[in-house]
Amino acid sequence: MIFANGRREALHGHNYQVSVAVEGELDTAGVVLDFITFKPLVKKVCDALDHRTLVQKNSPALRVRQSKQQVEVVYKGQQIILPKRDVVLLPIVNTSTELLAEHIAGEIRRRVRQKFPAARLRFMEVSVEESRGQRGLFRGGF
Repeated sequence: MIFANGRREALHGHNYQVSVAVEGELDTAGVVLDFITFKPLVKKVCDALDHRTLVQKNSPALRVRQSKQQVEVVYKGQQIILPKRDVVLLPIVNTSTELLAEHIAGEIRRRVRQKFPAARLRFMEVSVEESRGQRGLFRGGF
């Protein structure tokens, strides 16, 4: 995470908690979306980020290069080299919980449209909590 003043947080980890709410029209069974098939879809999105170092590849403050074996991140001349298999390069400018929530929402939206083309969803809220009471939210249309 890089703050607005340009300071970078020390490398560290989180045990994020993600919650998702959707709003839309009820189907003939009286549900917006079948949770039994929706929950594994959300889990897949989250599993793709789990136990990985999340790197914001669209940050103007970072230079990110990758090879077959490693990812190199340079911030203000400081080089950080990570094993490629441990890294997820995200198309975001920062790894704030707010931007992670927006990214996760986009992935869920894309997968829901593929798996549930008949669903008539209008709204989604995704929350990413990094510690109890500290979370970022994304709210948006479907």
